[in-house]
Amino acid sequence: MHSKSPTRTRRVTLRAAATAGAVALLASGCASDSVKRGYLPGYADGQVTNQTGRITDLWVGSWVAALVVGVITWGLMLWCVAAYRKRRDDHQLPVQIRYHMPLEIMYTAVPIVMVLVLFFYTDRDVSAITDTNAEPDVQIQVIGKQWSWDFNYLDDGVYDTGQHLLDVGGQTAEDQVDNTPGTSQDVPTLYLPVDETVEFTLDSRDVIHSFWIPAFLYKLDMIPGRTNTFQVTPTREGTYAGKCAELCGEFHSGMLFNVKVVDRAEYDAHIDDLREAGQTGELGLELNRQQHPSSGETESTEEAEG
Repeated sequence: MHSKSPTRTRRVTLRAAATAGAVALLASGCASDSVKRGYLPGYADGQVTNQTGRITDLWVGSWVAALVVGVITWGLMLWCVAAYRKRRDDHQLPVQIRYHMPLEIMYTAVPIVMVLVLFFYTDRDVSAITDTNAEPDVQIQVIGKQWSWDFNYLDDGVYDTGQHLLDVGGQTAEDQVDNTPGTSQDVPTLYLPVDETVEFTLDSRDVIHSFWIPAFLYKLDMIPGRTNTFQVTPTREGTYAGKCAELCGEFHSGMLFNVKVVDRAEYDAHIDDLREAGQTGELGLELNRQQHPSSGETESTEEAEG
């Protein structure tokens, strides 16, 4: 005599699964903004760019779908363990089945549908994120170098140049810009006008780098001899941290920059400051490592083209 009937076991299992689902829904409703973003960088008062919402939705949708599949898979496994376990007074072998055609079809069809759905949404969003057909309001060339950044503001004929941060571990809150973690007053600052489409042209002067602004949820490699471009519209004023996301040598950790998304008036004022400082023209791609003399590199001077 069985201690529990298979029907009762199934009923208990289904009840437990329903309870777990209700708890999951309740938890998702009470989750913080960080959890709802899938722990991606972000802010409760608005999206940082015109693409961050799309990227967040794709990310969250992907891991929620994976979680659902995982819960169903583990639930079925545990149900089989409970419903078809060997009973104490059962001394017979279970029925041996070589194959089950409906199950074989399901095992093939369901993964194909899952992959196609994921491919559809990924292709749709990636195509939108990488689209560069819009007419940009601002064009900026970013040049990666060991181990810092040069910014050419192409529309205004001015540039800014930076040097890498020597003592990354020694940075304190007092060194930050606008109390933003990851920023420093000792690295270059890239200015962007809010609510205007910016086209970035990315080039490398020496080795492979990667232009990454974590708050923008997007990065793009900078490869010697190859120019990459992307467009983005910053939609939230603020200060953000930028860094190189590709291991590029000894001082890679100090290859940092700041990003300030400001209104048009402040952006124009910064352009005027660069012009008054004599930083007119454009910096080229000639191999040049302008760094701190104490870093052991040969100090040299960038020549502006113009």
